[in-house]
Amino acid sequence: MHSKFWHKRWATSDIPWHESAGSSLLAENLNALSLRCSTRIFVPLCGKTLDIRWLLGQGYSVVAIELSEMAVNQLFSELGSKPKIVQSGSLKHYSVNKLDVFIGDFFVLTADLLGTVDAVFDRASLVALPIEMRVKYTRHLADITAKALQLLIVFEYHSPEMVGPPFSISMDEITKHYSEIYAISLLSSRDVSGKLRGDLAALENAYLLQPVA
Repeated sequence: MHSKFWHKRWATSDIPWHESAGSSLLAENLNALSLRCSTRIFVPLCGKTLDIRWLLGQGYSVVAIELSEMAVNQLFSELGSKPKIVQSGSLKHYSVNKLDVFIGDFFVLTADLLGTVDAVFDRASLVALPIEMRVKYTRHLADITAKALQLLIVFEYHSPEMVGPPFSISMDEITKHYSEIYAISLLSSRDVSGKLRGDLAALENAYLLQPVA
């Protein structure tokens, strides 16, 4: 799954993963992270998610990265904000007030460019990647965030016909990726049967990943 795939999806507005009302599991479970209002939260592969607006409205600072510049332009347009834009190596950096968004390849983003983050909100990243990329992604995410606390939201389903994205991510897979550095807890789950494709039975699960000392 290469960058052309995602650019085409945005260019044709074929973006069924974009939730028009944001993530209810974010609002329900963020308190489990016990964050201060001054917290800086990282949102990888953000698209134009309304979750960013919600987090800013709660008083948090947000830093994000997205491959599609079209998505980021739509994000700032919907926020009613005109960002400052600078080039940071191969990445573009859009910034305004408490929001920083990098445009480009997630794997190019470094800890120095990202800066200090207190937590990660991953709703659309892990589930968007095929298995071979998920291994690389989880390692890089932990490295550039200094193993920051995570609220991870994934889908889980069983269907040979539905191969993603979004991909099905089980507790076993999350354990395989993260158990050496995080304590993993299931916070909540909701039935999203019929919302991914046809009448497919599926769950949307929210996990808390707490760094292990």
